[in-house]
Amino acid sequence: MELRNLRAYAEVVRRGGFSAAAKTLYATQPTVSKAIKQLEDELGLPLLERSNQGVRMTQAGEVVYRRALTLLAERDSLLTELDEMRGLRRGELRLGIPPLGNDTVFAPMFAAYRAKYPEIDIRLFEQGSQNLEDSLMAGEIEIAGSLLPVSEAFEAQPVRREPLVVLLPLQHPAARLAKVKLEALKDTPFILFDKGFALNRTIIDGCQRRGFTPTEAARSGQIDFIVALVAAGMGLAMLPQMMAQERPRQDVATVLLDEPDMDWQMALIWRKGAFLSHAAQAWRQLASEMPHLKR
Repeated sequence: MELRNLRAYAEVVRRGGFSAAAKTLYATQPTVSKAIKQLEDELGLPLLERSNQGVRMTQAGEVVYRRALTLLAERDSLLTELDEMRGLRRGELRLGIPPLGNDTVFAPMFAAYRAKYPEIDIRLFEQGSQNLEDSLMAGEIEIAGSLLPVSEAFEAQPVRREPLVVLLPLQHPAARLAKVKLEALKDTPFILFDKGFALNRTIIDGCQRRGFTPTEAARSGQIDFIVALVAAGMGLAMLPQMMAQERPRQDVATVLLDEPDMDWQMALIWRKGAFLSHAAQAWRQLASEMPHLKR
């Protein structure tokens, strides 16, 4: 079983099709199709169901996908560790960061890291938390930013904790309060983030623990647009306090969410048992030293 065929299969699943996978792998679509066919022939089972809507894993395909991620990650970890033992310094940090929080939390870290380690190249992957976790498992990146809690497949180093605040239209009954309980907001539509944002999971899980599922008014991946929708009266939104303070608006009320179990907790995560290069270890060390993260 060739690892390049497993990598091609993993990319087809993750990208949702052969064309997108080919672009990621810098290969032609026929080459990727041939790799999947070879893998299916070798295993004697179909791994993908193909249709006009894309591809979907068969039951056997799901098993192969999980194992492929593990095998690919182990290979990359092995090569990195051997390079370190040989004294090689590739000078590369393969880092993933989520869209939410990258400017406030990670931008100052990039500047400090570049000044301290100018010889290290940074390969940056900016994706939602679920995609970053898949990339970690596949060995495409070494370390990533994600919200706690994470699965037991990862180790984590907490970076910053912030309470959530509720953004409300000025006419909302809770707009004049200093803080508000989540249950008091159950009848107000929620403006959520796009699929893949870990903050959605925090918000929805928090509501369900309190006995209700939030009514969705809209979803977006742009913070400023979400704030504008609140101002227009479409519903409420939630942000980490520091991010809301960077976007003050006279037509939006900001009220502290009085639910400590729903705090926004950013962490650095990496695959449990993985070997971290010197570049990744330096990123972890820097995170523990940055003044804006000491909170």
